[in-house]
Amino acid sequence: MADRDMEKAALRGEPSYVWRSGQERRLQMIQSSAAERLSGRILENGCGVGIYLDRLSEKSQLAVGLEFDLPRAKQAHQNAPHILNAAGENLPLPAERFDFILSHEVLEHVHDDRNCVEEMVRVLAPGGRLAIFVPNRGYPFETHGIYWRGEYHFGNIPLVNYLPHKIRDRLAPHVRVYTSKDLQILLSGLQVQLIEHKIIFGAYDNIIARWPRFGRIIRGGLQNLEDSPARIFGLSHFVVLEKI
Repeated sequence: MADRDMEKAALRGEPSYVWRSGQERRLQMIQSSAAERLSGRILENGCGVGIYLDRLSEKSQLAVGLEFDLPRAKQAHQNAPHILNAAGENLPLPAERFDFILSHEVLEHVHDDRNCVEEMVRVLAPGGRLAIFVPNRGYPFETHGIYWRGEYHFGNIPLVNYLPHKIRDRLAPHVRVYTSKDLQILLSGLQVQLIEHKIIFGAYDNIIARWPRFGRIIRGGLQNLEDSPARIFGLSHFVVLEKI
């Protein structure tokens, strides 16, 4: 059972269970990108155990969470009434239904990321916005671990993402990473316009918990690089799209 749980964590990502400054920062980015749309109908595609959905639903007309993993969907349902257990490649939802959709570190785990994006755009209302977080290939560490000799090895593995695609994807077949060009290709031809694209660094809450002063220096220094050419080494892409 434990081995199966570890494999599921690798394949589908490990959701956030604890709310810390990193989540709070991303929530502020999400709220800013959605603006007044958060008072309408919102969807979190890949809601995990529902910690973002819980906060985004406070002022919404309707808040729906979709989660592929049934145990996580059940856990999210304890705090949110509208949770669907389904795959993102085939959303069981009507077209042009939602004013805002969040996909937070999910596309890298799905079977068909292009199909998932197409489905989100389909259920997005005209003028609605879609916010996406995905891992950046330029980050020096593979945060999901690697698959080596038949086993998953978790942790921050250095330089894996800098290897040629064939080698990198053999070591990390359970998760994608994206360059800016990869995202352009992924989103090309869709009925959307780009509102924002930013590469962000992490909050490094684990480091701060152990070495508070040092960790805060690291966090501040790296996040200041987000407006410099060094942002190519950031942790994640943040993309905001608006349906035309």
